[in-house]
Amino acid sequence: MNTFNVTDLTDGYFFSEDAWLDKKFLLLTPGVPISADFKRALRDWEFLKIYSEGIMGEQPVFRPMVTLAGAIPADETGETREQTEETRQAQPVSEENRYEFVEKAYYEYQGFIADVYTKYVTRKDLNLQAISDRVKEMCDFIRENKKFVLRIQPTQENRDKNYLVVHSMRSTVYAIVIGLQLKFPIHKLIELGVSCILHEIGMVRLPPQLYMGNKALTPAEKNAILTHPVISYNILREFSFPLNICLGVLEHHERENGEGYPRKLSKEKISIYSKIIAVACSYEAVTAPRPYKEARDAYSGILDIMKNQGKQYDETIIRALLFSLSLYPIGLYVLLSNNKIAQVVDVNPENPKYPVVQLVGEVKADGKPKVVETGEYSVQIARPLTKEEGAALIPREQ
Repeated sequence: MNTFNVTDLTDGYFFSEDAWLDKKFLLLTPGVPISADFKRALRDWEFLKIYSEGIMGEQPVFRPMVTLAGAIPADETGETREQTEETRQAQPVSEENRYEFVEKAYYEYQGFIADVYTKYVTRKDLNLQAISDRVKEMCDFIRENKKFVLRIQPTQENRDKNYLVVHSMRSTVYAIVIGLQLKFPIHKLIELGVSCILHEIGMVRLPPQLYMGNKALTPAEKNAILTHPVISYNILREFSFPLNICLGVLEHHERENGEGYPRKLSKEKISIYSKIIAVACSYEAVTAPRPYKEARDAYSGILDIMKNQGKQYDETIIRALLFSLSLYPIGLYVLLSNNKIAQVVDVNPENPKYPVVQLVGEVKADGKPKVVETGEYSVQIARPLTKEEGAALIPREQ
């Protein structure tokens, strides 16, 4: 890691790699120029040094995200520039390379969310325009790369470092996928994405042990947790976020049967963004490991949501999630009816029971992975593999 004195930074220059304040606080990406305002802010905070794996130069260096999302990262005005022919030609050709590029871009978006939370905690700063611009990129990125994005599973170490950020990122991916399935126009997708990114922002006002501890909560601690949607709503209203976004944050724990919180709303009284975030957030939570419980596998998680015990969730939203992920969600390892092992890699838009799978350890004559469409009258999925069976396959895949 190279060290740069703030006094030596040059206006209009770019870093070739991310520039950091410390190991967790991202300051600049390669597509954002150094500015006088940026240096002034560092001096005001009394920060004298920043760090980067790269070098400082006159030309920007754009990330692999460029070739995947269809646009390059936003500059400081929030505007994006059209993709060039050169970047289109740089599109990775193999499935393996494509996945690696998508995974890198995924974690860059997660880093942006971490930056949003960090800036609020340290500077009480929330920039609606900057968040909206990045969410627009995320929508394009997820639309074009859904089958790869849904295979990404953050490591336990990644979750432990910043649970709220990882949870917000995964929930936002699921929310946007649902929005795409429901044919939302882009302005609604952006509002939904912004709302989902910030749906837990009120948690930063609470002690972390309340939502990350491994012991039972006291009644007082439970009551404290129940306040976080209201805190989140008040934070966003303070920064003049649109009401649609604020209500998505406020109502994401409301339930169709009226047994949610904080206002015990039901059915049509709950905003559409809240209904989507409720399903996305719940599916993420049930499939994510926590200190007090093991994660359910994706198949069990989707079944839990589909059972909809007590009719907590909107049936239309559940159906959208099912058709987006399939009954056997993307990334799941399965045993086929012909006794071969495969990984689910794409959905069947006509029938969620029969997704597209990639056979483990088998390739076609041209060396590409062997992909099979399951179906009612062809090979079918016999059962999902257990977590232990799936984990044993990962070294073979790598």
